[in-house]
Amino acid sequence: MLMHLKVQLPYGIFTDQDGVARIVADTRGGFCGLLPRRLDCVAALVPGILVYQCDSQPETYLAVDEGVLIKAGREVLISVRRAVGGTDLAQLRAAVTREFLQRDAEQKSLRSSLLKIESSLISRLAALHRG
Repeated sequence: MLMHLKVQLPYGIFTDQDGVARIVADTRGGFCGLLPRRLDCVAALVPGILVYQCDSQPETYLAVDEGVLIKAGREVLISVRRAVGGTDLAQLRAAVTREFLQRDAEQKSLRSSLLKIESSLISRLAALHRG
């Protein structure tokens, strides 16, 4: 009994693979290895490299952004914001750093700027209301 892996993105399915013998994912608690007979579980994923291997085939690598992994029976569902596939592990590591982590930092900076603008707008509206 092998596993069925499905990696979903917000806009569609990235991969749908049957016959998966093992999966290794990077979680908040460290690396998590899944084999077909492992108990069901849920794990929060961090940006990193996801490795899976189909029976008697070479490993497949995916750079994934943060998300969630759910194992229920032979079904493994992974839902992430972004994913990049490839065969060169070094290039995928660089993609995680370059695209996922930098983009997250940019989004935090943007949210901070928006909060400042909102705060300034509320202050001005309050001043106009009192004035």
